[in-house]
Amino acid sequence: MAEPGGVAADQLRSFVERIERLEEEKKSIADDIKDVYGEAKGTGFDTKVLRQIIRMRKQDAAERQEQEALLDLYMHALGMAPPADE
Repeated sequence: MAEPGGVAADQLRSFVERIERLEEEKKSIADDIKDVYGEAKGTGFDTKVLRQIIRMRKQDAAERQEQEALLDLYMHALGMAPPADE
């Protein structure tokens, strides 16, 4: 059904309602993740490190190695890492 202006109101409403449902699910999942981090923190794990590991596990090995190499390079350049053994 085309409405004035060429907008199919039923189709538009369907999209909006689907997006709203997904947004609710996303919030629920985000709350669940927050709860898991809270549990981990309660048992003594460092949540910043856990988040970093989660981020790293999403990367492929080559990308992760490249970032680690750059981090090492930058830390050495700033004097934040011990000199490499020669």
